[in-house]
Amino acid sequence: MGRKVTLATCSLNQWALDFDGNLERILKSIEIAKAHGAKYRLGPELEISGYGCADHFYESDTLLHSFEVLRKLLESPITQDIICDVGMPIMHHNVRYNCRVLFLNRKILLIRPKMLMANHGIYREMRWFSPWNQLRKVEEYFLPRMIQEVTGQDTVPFGDCVLSTKDTCIGTEICAELWNPRSPHIQMGLDGVEIFTNSSASHHELRKADQRVNLVKSATTKSGGIYLYANQRGCDGDRLYYDGCAMVAINGDIVAQGAQFSLNDVEVIAATLDLEDVRSYRGEVCQPHMESEPKPCHRVKVDFSLSSGDDIYLPTHQPITWHFHTAEEEISLGPACWLWDYLRRSGQAGFLLPLSGGVDSSSTACIVHSMCVLLCQAVEDGNSQVLKEVRCLVGDESYRPQRPKELCGRIFTTCYMASENSSADTCNRAKDLANQIGSTHMNINIDMAVKAVLGIFSVVTGRLPQFRVNGGSHRENLALQNVQARVRMVLAYLFAQLSLWARGKPGGLLVLGSANVDESLTGYFTKYDCSSADINPIGGISKTDLKSFLLYCVEQFQLTALRGILAAPPTAELEPLTDGQVSQTDEADMGMTYSELSVIGRLRKISKCGPFSMFCKLIHMWKDALSPTEVAQKVKRFFRMYSVNRHKMTTVTPSYHAESYSPDDNRFDLRPFLYNARWTWQFRCIDNQVSQMATNTHPKQ
Repeated sequence: MGRKVTLATCSLNQWALDFDGNLERILKSIEIAKAHGAKYRLGPELEISGYGCADHFYESDTLLHSFEVLRKLLESPITQDIICDVGMPIMHHNVRYNCRVLFLNRKILLIRPKMLMANHGIYREMRWFSPWNQLRKVEEYFLPRMIQEVTGQDTVPFGDCVLSTKDTCIGTEICAELWNPRSPHIQMGLDGVEIFTNSSASHHELRKADQRVNLVKSATTKSGGIYLYANQRGCDGDRLYYDGCAMVAINGDIVAQGAQFSLNDVEVIAATLDLEDVRSYRGEVCQPHMESEPKPCHRVKVDFSLSSGDDIYLPTHQPITWHFHTAEEEISLGPACWLWDYLRRSGQAGFLLPLSGGVDSSSTACIVHSMCVLLCQAVEDGNSQVLKEVRCLVGDESYRPQRPKELCGRIFTTCYMASENSSADTCNRAKDLANQIGSTHMNINIDMAVKAVLGIFSVVTGRLPQFRVNGGSHRENLALQNVQARVRMVLAYLFAQLSLWARGKPGGLLVLGSANVDESLTGYFTKYDCSSADINPIGGISKTDLKSFLLYCVEQFQLTALRGILAAPPTAELEPLTDGQVSQTDEADMGMTYSELSVIGRLRKISKCGPFSMFCKLIHMWKDALSPTEVAQKVKRFFRMYSVNRHKMTTVTPSYHAESYSPDDNRFDLRPFLYNARWTWQFRCIDNQVSQMATNTHPKQ
C-alpha cells in the first residue's frame, strides 16, 4: 500500500571534541537503524562536535574537524540508502549557526540552522551561535572543497526549509524550539508537514522528564503528526548529565521509548507508523486551519520514499505508557552514570571519599555503590564496552566483576578522618556503611596534623587560640574549626594520590565531595575543606531529597547502616564534645532548617525574589508556623549568610547539576561575590512592612 514508514531516533553518549569517538558512535547508530529497517535516522544536537564545546566553538578547528567528520560519514557505505540527519556547527556568511545536515547517498539534501536559541539557565547558545531569524527564507550555501569532492555539489539549500520525499514531508526542530511558545512544528503542521524531528541536548534535572514527554505529546495532539525526539546522553565534559529519553510519538501518543539513564553509549529507538493515521487525524481536527496557512514552507524535494509498496503485513507500533522514575531513583541513577563517564574518561583508577558518617557523604557513597550495581548489570547484560573499560580501570585484562560489593572494593576508597571532636557514633556509622557497600575503608586521625599547624602559628605569634567553650572568642572558635576542615582536604588529596601506590597498584584516585545544594546556598562549609574535591555528585541536590534517597537505598540495596545515619542530627563535629556527645548541629548553626532552606533557595533563584519579595511571599507560605517578625528574621539571616559567603561559590567543586535553584557560580547562577551584606535599603523595607502589619487591622478574608 505504500503508507507505512519505519523511522529511527537515538541517544548517543557524545563527548565534546572527541571527533573519533563521536564519528564511531554516529556510524554505529546508523548501522543499527538500518538493521531495524529504518529509512530515516535522527541524531542528537551538535552530535559531530559534541554539544558542550563552549568557547571551542569560536575556533576554526572545531568547524574544520566537523566537516572532516561529515566527509567520513558521506563516504561510508553504512550511510547509504537511509536519510541521515546529523548535527554540527557551520559558518555561513561569517556567522556561526547550530545546524542540522540532512544527506542521502553521498548528497547533502539541505542544511537547517537553529532558529530559536537556548539562552537561559545553564545554556549560553547566543554566545557562540546566531539564530536564523529569516522565516521561510532559504539561501545557497557554498560547500567546502572537501565536501564538494565527495558530493559533486557546489551549493545546497540553507535556511528554514523542510524535506519532501515521494511519500511524505519531514520538518526539523532543534531542542529549545520545542519548548518555545513559537515552536516551528505548529506552522509546519498547518502546512502539511507530517513528520517532525527534534534533535536535542537536554540535560537532566530532578522531576523534569514528564515536562519533556508532555511537550512531545502535545506537539502532535494539537495538529496530528509523527514526532521523533533524539537526545544526547551522559557527561560530555561538564557539570551536566544529558538523560536520553529518545522517543517516537504519533497523534499525541508515545509509541516507542528509550531509557533515561543507561551505560550504553548508543541506543537506537525505531518505530513503524502509518502515515494514513496522521492524515485521518488531521482530516477531522485540522482541515479548516490547514487551508489558511499564509506562508508555505520551502520544500526541498528528494527522489526517495520512506515507505515501500508492499507493507500490508508490516505491523505498526501501538501506544505505550511512559514509566517515570521517582526522584529517589533519579538520584540513584543520574549521578551514578555521570560519575562513570567522568571516571572512565579521566583516566583515573577510582574514587576516594572522606566518609563522615553523615547524610551527605553517605549519599555520595551510595551513589558510587549504585554506579557499581549498574556496571555489574551492564556486564551481565553483555555490554562489552563497559567490561573493557572496567578491566582497564582495575588494570586486569581477565577481570570480570561478579558483585557490586566486590567491584566497589577495587575502585572505591573511603576514609573517616577523626579528630578529638569526633564522636564514636559517627566513626561507627561510617565503618558500618563502608562494610556494607564494600569500599576499602581507612580510619585516619588528624589531631597530629592540626596540632602541628597550630604549633607553627603559636611559634610565630606567641598566641594559642581556644574554642569558645574554653573561653575563646568567635574568631578563635571559627579559625580552629577551619584548620580541622582544611587539614582534611590536604590529607584527602594525599591519600588519593598515594594510597594505590602504597598498595602496589597503579594510578590515582579522584576525590569526591559531598556538600549539598542548601549548604552551598548559605556557604555553610569551610572554603578549601574536604568539600573541595575533584567532583561532587550531590552538589545540586537538596538535603531533603538526599534523606529520601537514603531511605530508598535502605530498601533497594539493603544498606541497613543508613538507618542510624538518618536518625542522627546533622553535625560538622568541629567543636569540642560535651560528655562525649555532639553539641554542635548544622541547623542550629544556620538558624534555619534544611526544609526551610529549600523553600528559600527556590524563591531566590526560580521565583527571582530579592529580600523584600521573599518576605512578602513567605509571610503567607509560613503563616501557620511563623509570625511576620520571625519570617523577617529568617529572611534577613539568610541573605546575610548568603552574601557574606557568596565568594565561596567561585571555587566550589564542580557538581552534578540536578536542581533549578542551584547556586553554582560557573554559568548557571551569575551573581556578584562582594555584597553589601547589611542590605540596608532592602531590610528597611521589610522592617517597615512588619511595623505596618503590626499596626494595621486587616479585614477578614
